[in-house]
Amino acid sequence: MPTYIALLNYTEKGIQSIKDLPKRVEKAREVMGRSGVKMTSLYLTMGRYDAISIFEAPDDAAVAKVLLAIAGFGNVRTETMRAFDEAETSAIVGSL
Repeated sequence: MPTYIALLNYTEKGIQSIKDLPKRVEKAREVMGRSGVKMTSLYLTMGRYDAISIFEAPDDAAVAKVLLAIAGFGNVRTETMRAFDEAETSAIVGSL
């Protein structure tokens, strides 16, 4: 399955209720799972972004669906990108 990376920033609402983060992560995993998306990792980060999430999904539409649903909770804003692993990168470069 394709891999995606979401860069997350907490909204004011999200930071005010930061102690609920473990519950929110579990809720996000549930929402993702219903669309065949699997969060493989989540990292709290320092710098421009508050956290990153790495996940696998069957396609871009599933990613859009779950991220819109999660954004609707009002706790985070996301910037998401498709990530290509080493084998995928080799195949892309090899086809040039």
